[in-house]
Amino acid sequence: MAKIWVEAYGCSASFADSEMISGLIVNGGHTLAQNPSESDLNLIVTCSVKDATATKMIHRIKESQSKPLVVAGCLPKAEMQTVEKFAQNASLMGPNSIGKTLQVIETTLGGSKVVALEDTDVSKVGIPKVRLNPAVGIVEIANGCMSECTFCQTKLAKGDLKSYRIGDITRQIKQELVDGCKEVWLSSTDNGCYGLDIGEDLSSLIDQVVQIPEDFKIRIGMMNPMFMPRIRDNLLKSFENGKVFRFLHVPVQSGSNEVLNNMKRGHTVETFKDVVRRFRAKFGPFTISTDVIIGYPTETQENFEETVNLLKETTPDIVNISRYSRRPGTLAAEMPQIDVTEIKRRSKQATELINKISLENNKKWIGWKGSVLFDENLDGQVKGRNFAYKPIFVNDATEIGQNCTVKVVDATIHSLIGEIAS
Repeated sequence: MAKIWVEAYGCSASFADSEMISGLIVNGGHTLAQNPSESDLNLIVTCSVKDATATKMIHRIKESQSKPLVVAGCLPKAEMQTVEKFAQNASLMGPNSIGKTLQVIETTLGGSKVVALEDTDVSKVGIPKVRLNPAVGIVEIANGCMSECTFCQTKLAKGDLKSYRIGDITRQIKQELVDGCKEVWLSSTDNGCYGLDIGEDLSSLIDQVVQIPEDFKIRIGMMNPMFMPRIRDNLLKSFENGKVFRFLHVPVQSGSNEVLNNMKRGHTVETFKDVVRRFRAKFGPFTISTDVIIGYPTETQENFEETVNLLKETTPDIVNISRYSRRPGTLAAEMPQIDVTEIKRRSKQATELINKISLENNKKWIGWKGSVLFDENLDGQVKGRNFAYKPIFVNDATEIGQNCTVKVVDATIHSLIGEIAS
């Protein structure tokens, strides 16, 4: 029996993978180390979506080599040579190789290197877990995607879409609830294309999940705009159910149709505007989250201003802003690049605007009173979410997984401040 240290980075699907890896480790007779210093083996579930993230991954890989090391997740699949350059003896495991976890760990502990980057036929539904947050169940509904974005390594790492059956997903969710979870995240590389390979769609899945009788909330994960016209009307109906957080993460990436075409995003600016308008018109307060890339190789100053104008028009609640950085193996990496200083200038301008919009949006919630589900404890403060998935912090003693009536008394750029009202 060995002590294994597991750490994870990246998207919710990556953290879900780490929970399954930990579950397989424990079921296999090993234990999870509480910190790297006491471990017999270190395992890092990596992310490679951005250059800055990949740099952080390399830093962690370098630091973790005093013990036998397994590098898992997207980075070894997308950039095997990069990982091996800095960790020649580390074993490698891809994001779809979770079924080989125990074999890879035990061989590595025995002193041999394993490269297990090929996909296994093990479904990511029904695998035992050790949860990072006892109140939140992260359920992967699919793996891979159907997009061909010129800037993204995800397709290189995760491959084509493979959706899991609705019955298998609902059984997994029921188990999460039995284990005490109060919040379920439906997660994948791209929820928008869920089911296209098996004759289903996202709204059909949601409609089945909300029929589970227990009291819980559902967060719908990221979906690319290109699939929204196909599922939009049914999705509007699915969101009527009170179990579903009024929250959408729809990454527009640019306010310029010319740049979107160069990115091979498969959608237009109008598609994004239509989604924002329809969901807000129907539901009123509704949290819209989006992603924007600043400095894509073909982005002119005029294109950037189109992005600024789109943000002003649609006023999204959350904007995940990224400075473009070339990722090995992608088409955009071969294009002439924009000067880094210019990208920083544009990014600073966009960030200032985003912060202004976010604060204005959040201030509208001051005085609101309603039910909040508390799902996280951060540095002595408890964080919860209301029906629109707005993060609300309170100083009062509150248990994770508990619902309380809260009054919002203040707002910051990133969250709301509340007081327990009952």
